[in-house]
Amino acid sequence: MFAIPGKQAVTITDAAERQINKLMSRDGHQGLRIGVKKGGCAGMEYTMDYVSEVDPNDEVVEQGGARVLIAPMAQMFLFGTEIDYEVSLLESGFKFRNPNVEDACGCGESIKFKDVETLAAERQDS
Repeated sequence: MFAIPGKQAVTITDAAERQINKLMSRDGHQGLRIGVKKGGCAGMEYTMDYVSEVDPNDEVVEQGGARVLIAPMAQMFLFGTEIDYEVSLLESGFKFRNPNVEDACGCGESIKFKDVETLAAERQDS
């Protein structure tokens, strides 16, 4: 939907690729669907769900066997995002480095995106 020819919608680090492959191998999942929903103190939250069947409207990004599907309503907000997987002393999880985020809450669980007009203008400049 919001693709730029020759450029993937999101990039996946090696650490994220390994974790996604590990998750996909459980119960024969077809991939990991990433989306956004309203919620949290900044207004929006990322969602991640196992996929057993690929939706033809999903944007599919594959790397080294790892498959990430981007829900149609989230494609505009996630374009250009780097997906990483980090492990620290206190926590482990996926991290999103998203150039479309304008603000985030203090805990890092919710985000606020740039307005739609700004995002569209940035896409045209790319």
